[in-house]
Formats: sequence, C-alpha cells, structure tokens
Amino acid sequence: MAHRRASVLLLRARHVLRFSRHAAVPVSTRPISASQSIFPHVPASSSHFYSSTTAGQSSFSIRSHLCGELSSSLVGQEVTLCGWVQYLRQDLFVILRDFSGLVQVLIPQDESQRELKDAFCGLLVESVIKVKGRVRLRPEGQKNTNMSTGEIEVCAESLEVLNTCRKLPFEIKDFVKKSEALRMQYRYLDLRSSQMQYNLRLRSRLVMKMRDYLCNVHGFVDVETPTLFKRTPGGAKEFVVPSGEPGMFFSLPQSPQQFKQLLMVAGLDRYFQLARCYRDEGSKPDRQPEFTQVDIEMSFVDAAGIMALIEGLLEYSWPEDKGTISTPFPCLTYEEAMRDYGVDKPDTRFGMKLVDVSETFQHTQIEFIRDAIVQPGGCVQAICVPDGAKHLKGKDMEFLKQAAKTQFNQEVDCMLVRAEGSIKSPLGRLIPDTTRLQLLLKMRANAGDLLLIAAGAQERVRPLLGKLRLQCAELLEGRGVPVRDPAAFHFLWVVDFPLFLPKEDEPEQLESAHHPFTAPIPEDAHLLYTQPHKVRGQHYDLVLNGCEVGGGSIRIHNAAQQIYVLENILKEDPSLLSHLLEALDSGAPPHGGIALGLDRLVSIIVGASSIRDVIAFPKSFRGHDLMSHAPSLLPEEELRPYHISVLWPSAKNGQGDKP
Repeated sequence: MAHRRASVLLLRARHVLRFSRHAAVPVSTRPISASQSIFPHVPASSSHFYSSTTAGQSSFSIRSHLCGELSSSLVGQEVTLCGWVQYLRQDLFVILRDFSGLVQVLIPQDESQRELKDAFCGLLVESVIKVKGRVRLRPEGQKNTNMSTGEIEVCAESLEVLNTCRKLPFEIKDFVKKSEALRMQYRYLDLRSSQMQYNLRLRSRLVMKMRDYLCNVHGFVDVETPTLFKRTPGGAKEFVVPSGEPGMFFSLPQSPQQFKQLLMVAGLDRYFQLARCYRDEGSKPDRQPEFTQVDIEMSFVDAAGIMALIEGLLEYSWPEDKGTISTPFPCLTYEEAMRDYGVDKPDTRFGMKLVDVSETFQHTQIEFIRDAIVQPGGCVQAICVPDGAKHLKGKDMEFLKQAAKTQFNQEVDCMLVRAEGSIKSPLGRLIPDTTRLQLLLKMRANAGDLLLIAAGAQERVRPLLGKLRLQCAELLEGRGVPVRDPAAFHFLWVVDFPLFLPKEDEPEQLESAHHPFTAPIPEDAHLLYTQPHKVRGQHYDLVLNGCEVGGGSIRIHNAAQQIYVLENILKEDPSLLSHLLEALDSGAPPHGGIALGLDRLVSIIVGASSIRDVIAFPKSFRGHDLMSHAPSLLPEEELRPYHISVLWPSAKNGQGDKP
C-alpha cells in the first residue's frame, strides 16, 4: 500500500503546474461618463467582485454610481443613485441601499425645498427611489467607521419614487431572525440581504474564474448535455418525466456521466460543464433535489493528472478575501482515513485520531473486551479528547453513550483522566495499574483529558469512534472551546477505495462503491474475476473540512470488462447501457474525470450552515418550492395526453382520497 501511495504522489508531482493568478481581462464597454471609473465596496469584504472597467456596474443604467462605491474622492460631484430605502431617520436623512452597500442621503431642511423634504419624509421603508445630489464630507464627529461610505453623504437635490412597498413579512436587515420556511416563502426578499448578495456574487465570481482556467488556460470545451435522458441502473432515485407516448418516460440525469464518456469516445479530448443534476431523494442541509456540479472529463489521463488539474483550478479560482490555499493537497488512502479518523471524509482541522489499543488489553479480564479481541476482525480502539474531562459534563457523557447505543448498537466507555494519573470509569477498578499506565502512554493522555474506548468488530468500532470524534468537537465548541478553525480550509484527497461493497439488504450481493464505470487499479484487475470484493478502484474523493466536495475516477474504457462488471458482479442488465457499450467498443481512449459539488463547495467557503444559503431558489427539506408551491396538482384533463392517471394512496377506510 505504501508503494501504491508513493506511486500516486510521484505521478501527481509530474503533473503539478504552477500558474500565477491572472486578473480577468475586462470586456470593453462604452463608457457612460468619466465619473463611473470607481467601483463599490460592498459588505463582507466583497470589493474584489468588481472589475476595474470604466463603465462598470452602472453601465446602461439610469444611475451614475452605486451606493457602496461613493468615497471622499467624489466630493463635490453630482451623482445619481437608485436603490431601496433602508432607514428613514428623524426626517433628517435616508439610508439608501443597493447591492453594493449603504449611503446616507441628507434631506434638505431649507424652507425653499419644503416640497422635496415632504416627499422624503413620506417614503416607506423598502420603497424604490432615484436620488440626484452632490457628494460632500460628513461634518466632523459624524463619520461612521462601520460603513464603507461613512466619510461622506449625499445632499439630495431631487427625488423620484420608482415604486412603493407594501408591508413586508419581515424587515430586510441582517440582524432580524427569520424562520427557514419564511425565508423560502419570500425568497425574493431574503435575497436582498447583504449576506445572500455576497454569497451569490462570490459564487458567480468563482464560476467565472473556473471557466477561464479550464477553457482558456487548459483548452477544455464547454458542452451542454441533455436533461431528458433514460433511467440509469443503480444509483439514486431519479425524477421521471412523461413523454407523451403511452408507457414511455424520460428520466432527469443524476449526472452527465454517460454523456461525458461518450464525448471522450467522440474525440473531444477535454470536456467541461456546469451541469444541473437531479436526485429524487428529498432535501438535507447539504443536499438538494436539483443541484449544480462542475463536471470534467479528460482523455489520455491518469488519476494524478486529474488531481493536479483540480488543485490548480481551485488555487486559480479561490476567492481573494479567503486567503490562499497551498498545493498539492495531502493524500490518504481509504484504509488510512478509516484507520485514523473512522470516516472516509475526515475533517483534518483537528486531531483526536483513533488509536488501536488491542495489544494493551491483550491479557485483560474484562469479559466483553476479551471476547471482542478473540473474534476475527475484533479490536479495541480509543480516542483522546483533550481537556474533555474538564469541559464536558455528565449529561454529555450520557449523550455520547446513548449515541453509540442507538446509532451503532455498541457500548462505549468514558474514562476521565485525573491529576494523579488515575482513571474515573466504571471499568477503572478492573484495569491493572500496568495496563492503565500503558493505555495513558499510548493515548498520550494528560490530566483532564477524556478517553472514549470501544471494543468489537473493526468495521463497527471505527465508524462509531469516527462519529463520536465529531460529536465531541461539537460539544466542546458548544462550551466555548475552539476545536475547528472556521476560517481554515483543509483539503484532502482520499484514494484507493474499494471498488465494490456488500449491499445493505443483501450482503451476499455486491454494489458499486461509487458507480459501475470506475476502473480497477491495474494491480487488482485480475481479482475482478475471482475475488471482486478485494478490488480497489481508481477513484479519488476531494474532501474539504470533513465534507466531500468532489469525486471522480478513471473509467473502464474496455467494453468486455464493462459488460463483465455489469452482468457478473452487479447483476445489472447490460442492454440498458447498450449505447455506451457500443461506444466503448468503437475505439474508446483511456479517460477519466471528476465532478465538484459547486453548491457544497461555495457553502463551505462562505461558512453557510446549509447549501440553501448559496442557491438563489432552493427547495425545502421536503423538496418543495415554498414560494411557488411546487410541486402542484394537475387536473385529469392535463394528464390525459400523457396517458397517466393518478392512483391516490388509500386512506384507513379503504377509500382513495386526493390530497
């Protein structure tokens, strides 16, 4: 395994290229006026979103400037601003907002301008207005350092009300808390917040730079693949679309996997797409029924080449206000990740690694530990939670024990390390001093630490402690102990996954660990025909802060091998993929690729708790659009052309009721 990992790293080193960050080349636009050469500074350090073109964000617009771009360099100039009324303060001034930020507009107090003052004083919050005025410095002592425009104000000379605003269900202010359902129902209002504006603009900028890197620097071709497709064997549940022909249906693609492989057969060589993908699996904080992935495929490439490409892509497109990332990324094998962290997508921002202490308990008299060790594949493993005994309470220990019991049907023992080196635990009196000292030494435990110990089958103990490791981090952070730096970005490659895994409901049957098109690593290829459960795949996952943000593989490009995997190992009907198999038998080059989850990647970059906060119009937890009330019912007459009738679920009385 060490030789295999060294080979992967060596191959990657050959592919790693360094490119300096290039500023985007501005598109020439016709300038409106010379005063449009300065660009805004929006909240949350977003000034890098705007290029330094002459016309900029106010080109082709009835405004001359953005609210957030005004500064002392414009003092004395006349400006025209458009935006929303954020505040109306004591009939003295209005705070005007657009996407770039806020600016203070001074209401004239002279009697000669009474009509203009009355118009300002009659404004409603969130009304849309156009203001003309002159920029001036604020009087001494009235500067606001919390606003990017806090040095200046605009003396209003004219006002035009472009639209009034009804009473809104919530205020458009970042400090106002709204329920998730209310935010989804009035998404067009929620998007007015500075945080949502920042998220969507960062996403746009990231995508633009990714496209530039792939297409202009490395010669990728942006190709749109079909949305209407056919059912794919295995994988997630798909959305079905009626075709108008009796009994014939399309499926929305889970990914463009087959199409991008066909493009390699077609000789396109390098393909890229911002692909819309669909999975009928409801919604979770990091999943949506429809989502976007950065989809990539290359011919004549190996895993090291794909990995180096993605490292360069992320380094090139990384937001400037988020610091820098260093490449190449660290790399772990699947076995190493499970051994040290108990999960195949470890968060490496903190320690608490799993430690095998089976040898320490080799001669123990504790019955359940002894029974676990003697079983094939049995082990005793532990994690050390630094200062866990100091900060975690009794109820926290009970929570961890209950989680182990309910989620893994496993017992876990909590050992508190005392100052004199003794252990407070129900098992403490059963552990001899020599065993206790060996345990503390192996775990590098100090006074005040907490040890979590579990015994059993390795395939159950590792995931258990991996889960408890993350829960301990959350509990400590909940008590104010810094564990995971929210401003740190730890990328990690995980390689050498099993190619197949036992099915949960039929353990004697195998299923693809990722998808059926992944090629085995060359040294394991012969095991396909004798011991397929031992085959490792040429798959690679990209992990960021404990979340999988990308995954790809080198593909099977031999038709005979692909047929064997489908028919003999996965027990799938190869005829469902006849088009792909025929293509592979038509001179398919070696090829591989990857897909990055754009929504998940952006959500981690901006620190959002859910990917819904980086998608303009996401679905709810149930997969519904609360704003437009989709999905919705269709009358029978509209279903008839599709030869569809609805069979309503039976109620308790045996009668079918419509919702």
